[in-house]
Amino acid sequence: MPIAHGEGSYFADSRTLEMLESQNRVVFRYTNASGDTTPESNPNGSLANIAGICNEERNVLGMMPHPDRAWDRRLGSEDGKLLFESLVANLELAAAR
Repeated sequence: MPIAHGEGSYFADSRTLEMLESQNRVVFRYTNASGDTTPESNPNGSLANIAGICNEERNVLGMMPHPDRAWDRRLGSEDGKLLFESLVANLELAAAR
């Protein structure tokens, strides 16, 4: 997934980080192609390789990568499109319940 730059990074005090982890609110991490979180796969030094978190209600997402920049094969990737489509599918599932 593209990122706009490498300057920004996620940081928080240890209490906040523990809370996010215990509430399963870290929803994206920087990983390598095998899914391993490594220092090399973390482009900006974010704590715990965090790339995205959500609020307690899980209806607001903040993330550093830019899926909007990977929408079309002509841009080099359609990975962002897959992410957005999965979000829409999950919203539709939740609405049907």
